Amino acid sequence: MKKAVIVLFLIAAAAGILFAFAAEKPADAASAASYLRIHIRANSNDADDQAVKYKVRDGVVEYLTPVVAECTTKQQAIAAVQAQLAGVERVAERILAQNGYSYGARAKVCEEAFPTRVYDGATLPAGVYDALILELGTGEGDNWWCVVYPPLCFTGGNVSIVYKSKIAEIIGRFFQA
Repeated sequence: MKKAVIVLFLIAAAAGILFAFAAEKPADAASAASYLRIHIRANSNDADDQAVKYKVRDGVVEYLTPVVAECTTKQQAIAAVQAQLAGVERVAERILAQNGYSYGARAKVCEEAFPTRVYDGATLPAGVYDALILELGTGEGDNWWCVVYPPLCFTGGNVSIVYKSKIAEIIGRFFQA
């Protein structure tokens, strides 16, 4: 009986913590300051322009992954990406040319407003974020968005993320005793 009361108390405490953190907070300077996002804008909404946008995305992600993998702060990531803007444009233009497009690409790092987005379970609230913007051609088509730092989209093929619950570990140890 005593164990059941302790387990119920731990579950209630966990639920309270989860509810406290689950409330969506507006993007303020502190939360937006933690992220460097990426926004790749297609030339148009034509199916071919949209398809090549994803090929460019794959090439840019492959190009930038080793660059941002070494970064331990957002400021380092911004500096590293800014140093590679010409390279990002070359990668994009090479892929565009390989697919028969001559409209070019322009890359820059700037502040940009983003709506609320969910990336693999991580919710980023609407707000103004620092971002790598890559425009293909006119940049008037639908776009692809993600996060460069921390690297939600730039993890590479060999990275495995494991989520652990401290509460589950405590309860497990309690029942093993």
